[in-house]
Amino acid sequence: MPTTSARLLSLLSLLQARRDWPGALLAERLRVSARTVRRDVDRLRELGYPIESTKGPEGGYRLGAGSALPPLLFDDEQAVALTVALQTAATGVTGIEEAAARALTTVRQVMPPRLRHRVDALRVIAVERAGTPAAARVEPGLLMTLSAAVHAREELRFDYDSVSASAPDAPPRRAQPHHLVTWGGRWYLVAWDLDRDDWRTFRVDRISPRTPTGPRFTPRELPGGDVAAYIAGRFKGATGPGDWPCRGEVILDLPARTVSAWTRDGIVEELGPDRCRLTQGGWSWTGLAALLGRYDADIEVVGPPELREAFARLARRYAAAAEGPNPPR
Repeated sequence: MPTTSARLLSLLSLLQARRDWPGALLAERLRVSARTVRRDVDRLRELGYPIESTKGPEGGYRLGAGSALPPLLFDDEQAVALTVALQTAATGVTGIEEAAARALTTVRQVMPPRLRHRVDALRVIAVERAGTPAAARVEPGLLMTLSAAVHAREELRFDYDSVSASAPDAPPRRAQPHHLVTWGGRWYLVAWDLDRDDWRTFRVDRISPRTPTGPRFTPRELPGGDVAAYIAGRFKGATGPGDWPCRGEVILDLPARTVSAWTRDGIVEELGPDRCRLTQGGWSWTGLAALLGRYDADIEVVGPPELREAFARLARRYAAAAEGPNPPR
């Protein structure tokens, strides 16, 4: 029989996995008696977990609302580091992505509201590409500073260690931060450069923020309106949101980790445990529709209309192919 502490953790994990648990089923899963389950539930209640008893033929238990759970003993930097690590793992193909996604949901549920709101502002758009260089180290505190400025729409002043040599007494850069993203294992800040009056993409590991932050600003419209397509276009040498003649956006009823394993130049953004947004380019609308149709899942076309029309053309062709040749007369 596992120790009491290990059994309590197992019980808490089961209670978080589904809404209602019959007492007999919990006892069976934990391989203990129903009396032991009742004692363990009482211990968790003493620790502050709001476990409710449910009525029914057998009776059972239910974990209360997450806002009432006791807060985790993490400081801000630890919480940001944990959130970043779990979000990145959840969109990768390392073999632990499913567990990481579940862990992220559990960790967020028990965070105090103040910290939960801060980590929610840290949205990760991760792109996996073969042959990319190793990720540069970025301090969690730097990510927190930049994500807070993005969320609050506050101008940033920072020193930037660019590839080209700069004067040691160069004035700080001034920018309006809009998005914090990852590409090829590195962090980037997409911002409007106030001194150059244009959009710029900054490597986060080369940024040294200055305090305090500047005044608030009104967000601008990113070229193309989509940060994933914009980043992909910039790193493919395009001056606009992308260099494919055709680019479309769909929502797939598949986990982001599954789609990421099969897309190359596409950008995948997680929308939920089994739902993601895919932005993909192609040389023709019909070819792009065929490429997107390879996923064995329901597809919702976000746009543009040309992509929706291409799906309609393919649907007619596939329907005719399914009917087969006309019988001889």
